[in-house]
Amino acid sequence: GCQSLINDIDRINALNVFPVPDGDTGTNMKMTIDGGVKAISGLDIASIGEMSKKLSRAMTMSARGNSGVILSQFFKGICRKRIILPY
Repeated sequence: GCQSLINDIDRINALNVFPVPDGDTGTNMKMTIDGGVKAISGLDIASIGEMSKKLSRAMTMSARGNSGVILSQFFKGICRKRIILPY
């Protein structure tokens, strides 16, 4: 997911985001998710629940801009509900 966001960052930055088109929506989202990925990289976590909790917390702490906060809260919701999607 992080790599997909990076691949489309220019397109995401071009979004007109309320209240002003600030041109950094994708950048803020990338910085937010990067904080989460860095926090869980290299950790030996056996539980998806524990991993999602650490990811969510790190994304909340590294959130940038409104779009980053919204993205971090999305992950917080997944963590709190422990939604596991079948693939």
